[in-house]
Amino acid sequence: MVEAIAFYTLAALILGLAILVITARSAVHSALFLVVDFFFVAVMYVSLGAEFVAVIQILVYAGGIVVLYLFVVMLVSLKREPEQHADTRRLKFQGMLLAGVVLLELVGIGAYAAARDSAPVVARVAVDIPVQGGNTEQLGWVLYTDYLIPFELASILLLVAMVGAIVLAKRSLD
Repeated sequence: MVEAIAFYTLAALILGLAILVITARSAVHSALFLVVDFFFVAVMYVSLGAEFVAVIQILVYAGGIVVLYLFVVMLVSLKREPEQHADTRRLKFQGMLLAGVVLLELVGIGAYAAARDSAPVVARVAVDIPVQGGNTEQLGWVLYTDYLIPFELASILLLVAMVGAIVLAKRSLD
């Protein structure tokens, strides 16, 4: 009973903070609400017994992603009119070409996953073997075997976001 009350209280706090993230007038306040929201999600993970995921939640999201958001907010001047942001050096053809390449990669990944799922399944015998490494080792095995492609796509997305922040910072310094 206490666990259910704690779960629903945390869920309500997480949803309330998520609403504050999107309704805040200031981008900095929105990022701060997002940090608090990420901490409550980490508390939810701890209450569910996934301590490793909770620590990763705080390190990666509350520590890294929000700092990246704040850098972008601080480096991009939001006080100018939208017409002043137009860039005559925009490379539309190269952007469309890269978007097409990414689309082809996603279609290829989907086709590979569909072909893999339709392959005949070998019968597996369920044996009760005690887990020696805990949920961290299980998470590592699943992450680097079954979910390797989504993991790599997430790392590429983070890399692109970081390069984008550097490009925006370089433009504002010129």
